[in-house]
Amino acid sequence: MNRKYRLTRTSDIQRVRRSGRSFAHPLLVLVVETGEPDKQFQLAFLASKSLGQAVNRNRAKRLLRAAFEPFVNSIKPGCNALVIAREDLLSSSFLDIEQAIEQMLKKARIMKENDATFGSKN
Repeated sequence: MNRKYRLTRTSDIQRVRRSGRSFAHPLLVLVVETGEPDKQFQLAFLASKSLGQAVNRNRAKRLLRAAFEPFVNSIKPGCNALVIAREDLLSSSFLDIEQAIEQMLKKARIMKENDATFGSKN
């Protein structure tokens, strides 16, 4: 995922975590803060120590970044989001992770209305 789409400052991540709306799924948690519609959306991928050692946490974040890639162009501008990995993510298939991301984006209502869904792209 391109660096321009990433939230990198700790203060920004904390702000989104405090003031954003949370949407839960067994594989991940999506926290969304809507802001100015003329700004580029940004996100951060997080994995806590409950996932295990650094190898597992980094793998979870890599899986989330890769699974999020097809949805980058379908997110409304002005949103900041956190994608937090849960323990079941590491034992799930890549397709399950993509479907979970799509469900959470739709639930949060941050996908553009005119974009096709993931399932119809194939």
